[in-house]
Amino acid sequence: MLTIGLENFLAAPPSDLDGQRLGLLCNQASTDRNLVHARALLQQRFGSRLTCLFSPQHGFFCEKQDNMIESDHQIDRLTGLPLFSLYGESRRPSKAMFDHLDVLLIDLVDVGTRVYTFLYTMAYCLEAAAEYGKRVVVLDRPNPVGGMAVEGNILDPEWASFVGLYPLPMRHGLTFGELALLLNQEFGLGADLQVAPMQGWKRSMLFRNTGFPWVFPSPNMPAPETALVYPGQVIWEGTNISEGRGTTLPFELVGAPFWEHEPIAKALEQTDLPGCCLRPLLFEPTSGKWAGQGCVGFQLHVTDGGTFLPYRTSLALFQAVFQLYPGDFLYKEPPYEYEYERLPMDLILGDRKVRRALEDGLPMREIEAGWQEGLDEFRNVRNRYLLYPQ
Repeated sequence: MLTIGLENFLAAPPSDLDGQRLGLLCNQASTDRNLVHARALLQQRFGSRLTCLFSPQHGFFCEKQDNMIESDHQIDRLTGLPLFSLYGESRRPSKAMFDHLDVLLIDLVDVGTRVYTFLYTMAYCLEAAAEYGKRVVVLDRPNPVGGMAVEGNILDPEWASFVGLYPLPMRHGLTFGELALLLNQEFGLGADLQVAPMQGWKRSMLFRNTGFPWVFPSPNMPAPETALVYPGQVIWEGTNISEGRGTTLPFELVGAPFWEHEPIAKALEQTDLPGCCLRPLLFEPTSGKWAGQGCVGFQLHVTDGGTFLPYRTSLALFQAVFQLYPGDFLYKEPPYEYEYERLPMDLILGDRKVRRALEDGLPMREIEAGWQEGLDEFRNVRNRYLLYPQ
């Protein structure tokens, strides 16, 4: 049976934490298998030693829908503790915040993708812990898209932003604890860091294989199936194409009023897209892009999560649409995640050269070959931080 880091930490807390004040970085998805929240369990176990809470993007209850919608500091009603927003006036914890604690516990549901901002909130906390002489313990959880496959180009540091601070591929194949270890060591963050590991997790597991309940970690991540397609479908945030926000299937649906099924499907025949089916349909978003308008598009069904390549699939679809509808397709203009000048699409892709190759119609196999050397180097580095066997 799978047990997560939170459960293992509660069952056997490290003895060197005796008497230490604890803070917790979490959101509503930070529960045990019985859907009891981590802050309640930790307060029950440690009493007044749990002194404060922190929340990432989207607010503690994942109520904030989009990027650059900030949350305020507040008092948590359940515990009575101060709840500091790390997606508000600042995205970095201050010394005043960290003065409340000796040890920061981090218990967040990640989705295995470079652009998910929880990763960079954790990185900022590691930097702050090193600066202020605090300790960090990451309570590990499954990577919902598995721990085997890595995919995509390595982020070029020139395009670093809050959706990509470090040279990682789009799909990194690491748990949050493994990511913390890699970032802390490889990029010199210097935190006093420990990981409370899981027991019973296998790298081949997708989330539905874990037997663990899914609680949405952000408002448009309603199901594990959303996480499977997100490493590719997130690219549409940088365009005028609907990524399905404002529907019940965000990121699984994609389209626009000017799309046509047949030409797009024909263009996609040039690329091998294993493990999925793009099923043609019409949908009408109730909010966001094209709200109230009928969109011609597709639902992305994952038929084999072990072979599915989300980044390749969405890039191939993007390339087809860019070439078919040059007069209607548009890139989103800044701002995007507090970047006010650079093109959001380049920040999401992590390298302007990838966008230009797609625009020029370079075949996907050649585009992928161009980033293979960097991906191989990342795999070698990654292997040093794996806590769970291949």
